[in-house]
Amino acid sequence: MTTETSTPETTNPCKRQLTIEVPSEVVSSERERIVSRYAKMARIPGFRKGKVPASVVRQRFGDDIKSEVVESLVPRYFREETKKHNLVPVSQPRVTDLHMENDAPLKFTAEFEILPEFKVAPYDDIKAETIDTTVTEDEVEQALKNLRLQHATFNPVEEDRPLSDGDFAVVGFKGIPKDTEEGTEAKPVEVDEVMVEIGGDNTIPEFSENLRGAKAGEQRTFDVKYADDFSDKRLAGKTLTYEMNVRAIKTRTVPEPTDEFAKELSKDFETYEDLRTRLRDNMKAEKQHEAEHQGKDKIVAELVKRNDFPVPDAMVDQQIDLRLERGLRALAAQGMRAEDMKRMDFDRLRAGQREGALREVKASLILEHIADNEKIEVSDEEMDQELEALATQAKQPVEQLRTRLTQDGGLDRIRHRIRNEKTLNRLYRQLA
Repeated sequence: MTTETSTPETTNPCKRQLTIEVPSEVVSSERERIVSRYAKMARIPGFRKGKVPASVVRQRFGDDIKSEVVESLVPRYFREETKKHNLVPVSQPRVTDLHMENDAPLKFTAEFEILPEFKVAPYDDIKAETIDTTVTEDEVEQALKNLRLQHATFNPVEEDRPLSDGDFAVVGFKGIPKDTEEGTEAKPVEVDEVMVEIGGDNTIPEFSENLRGAKAGEQRTFDVKYADDFSDKRLAGKTLTYEMNVRAIKTRTVPEPTDEFAKELSKDFETYEDLRTRLRDNMKAEKQHEAEHQGKDKIVAELVKRNDFPVPDAMVDQQIDLRLERGLRALAAQGMRAEDMKRMDFDRLRAGQREGALREVKASLILEHIADNEKIEVSDEEMDQELEALATQAKQPVEQLRTRLTQDGGLDRIRHRIRNEKTLNRLYRQLA
């Protein structure tokens, strides 16, 4: 006997409950099978191995036998009953109200989540946001200038003269915060050596004003008040007193825009015009990539906005796990130590990821429905190409990777991701 109920909508409409009863004869048969196995393997003083009476086994290992019966029958009957009711769980069941007595049926209640039922709202009228992908000559010239600046050389000034606009001061400094809160120790900002361009567009004006006219070996002390919206949030709104030592003066030599400069950059270039053409093509491709990225983001945002439906908590939690895993990998790549990661407030981090994870899960479910409607599938050839790329990246044989992904369900996740990407690509072509 099995009964199905849904939990109140005030919690989550995706949740379902099944109250399941396993027939007593099935329970008895499974119990006897486990008892027989224990009797063959048990080592009990006074009995030879394989000759322990069933009654002794039941008495000695009663709790263990009961646990194994439950572990064997509950998952099996849960799968059978969900299949009978045409339910596809997306979470592990939470088993409650479990009752199992001798010669009686095994009864339990399983609470789990299923995919939401919804119909995708019309989307033919969505307009993907587009940006201008034109590359102007001014942009190309600025990019060429920046490239030449990146390959500039710096030469020390030997003569005894003061700093002037266009010079680079080689300085070391200590910056001490002012107006710190009472009882708070001011932590200085110290830099051993850095170059500061005098009068440069990207130089903090106070640096140029106070260093202009200084000579090598001089020290200058001055205050800098940073704007509230300063790009470095650690300095925004603060005032620092700088003790700055001028160690040397250098001038910059920028390569001329010649064919020789282009050839030095790459053997692919014969002339400076070749470099200009390649740079223009790369800038065009980058703008087109950004336009496509923004356009797809607009489509996904509009799809999520138009489709309101409940989402299984389990799927949101899984997506939060993925987002945190990506974030932690990035922090590790940047050099954060494992012990520092362990001290992070993961409850707060998970809470901060929930809204984004919810949007991503909704978008995935919507794209899956659209893929069904438009009969978009992933071919075996596309899967093979993706696996080959992943195997190359992981530096392992393709078949070894395929075996591992098959065992942990990774192949289905990859196929699902490719299918959603194909669906979004088609939508972008249709709606852009």
